[in-house]
Amino acid sequence: MSANGSGGERRKTAKAFDVRSVIALLFVIYGVVLIAMGLLLPPEEGHRDGANLNLWAGLGMFVFSVLMGGWVLLKPLKVPEQVDEHTDAGPQS
Repeated sequence: MSANGSGGERRKTAKAFDVRSVIALLFVIYGVVLIAMGLLLPPEEGHRDGANLNLWAGLGMFVFSVLMGGWVLLKPLKVPEQVDEHTDAGPQS
């Protein structure tokens, strides 16, 4: 039995080429940079009205990237199997 539980047929997934994984990677990079800036910069540079905007924006981006990554893992793209023209069950002429 194959990984998807349907007998001998296997479906391939394309996680690396999914746009959701690229978006998740970009948001995790920007999120980590903003979190680091929020924690390391002096308070007068990143604060506005008492809130550390770099830290909160970075945390929001990081949470969004985790959600996108989870979506990629839970609902991966299905790559259809290529149909070989010589093995079709259609009429032979």
